[in-house]
Amino acid sequence: MFELLFLGTFVGLLSGFFGIGGGTILIPLLLLLGYETKTAIGISVVQMVFSSVYGSYLNQKKGTLDIKMVSIIGIGGFGGALLSGYIATFLSDKTLEIMFFSFASFALMRLFFKIDETKEEKQMHYLALLAIGFVLGAFSMTIGVGGSILLVPILVGFLHIELKKATSAGLFFVVFSSLSGLISHAMRGHIDYESGVVIGLASLVGVYVGIHFKERVTHSVQKRLLVVFYLFVVLYLAKRIFF
Repeated sequence: MFELLFLGTFVGLLSGFFGIGGGTILIPLLLLLGYETKTAIGISVVQMVFSSVYGSYLNQKKGTLDIKMVSIIGIGGFGGALLSGYIATFLSDKTLEIMFFSFASFALMRLFFKIDETKEEKQMHYLALLAIGFVLGAFSMTIGVGGSILLVPILVGFLHIELKKATSAGLFFVVFSSLSGLISHAMRGHIDYESGVVIGLASLVGVYVGIHFKERVTHSVQKRLLVVFYLFVVLYLAKRIFF
């Protein structure tokens, strides 16, 4: 119980700080504790529901959340995530770990590219936003992550949305994808509800602290800390899969 409470608080803090659902952080830690991959993914989905809903509420109060734009992407994500439990059922734990490793490696690599945040924001057709959300929802919920780590660079790099607004949008997207993913994985029996709820409730404390920290640090500090974390995740998964 103590380990789960600590995990929830820690994951919630990073979720609020970096605008991510938390699965990228939580799943490797659950694997370290001995959980099976599919069970770890199910627990992660439950936690993301808690952290994303509460975190988005706090971001809305701070005025950094563009609800209209992200709602369109989120609707697409909800539809895509409904397929996640079905897809995961036909994949082995090893395949899911390799997918997760690839996902984390991409997240690490994209942090090394400088993104111009000074350009004027672009507008994209709502059908394109729906399609982006659908693909992100289906892929991310299959491996138990919210999808924001892919959405944020799309918003910043292609639509030139300011970083803090993009991270708030990323966390709001997780509301849609995680709720849909919860339905899909529950239907396939992948959810450990007791562990998920304990971690989810503990994450609320961390989310509150993380969002307040986010408002007080520079982008460069966020980026350096995220690089260190993803480097650890990638190295751990590489050791687990290939050695």
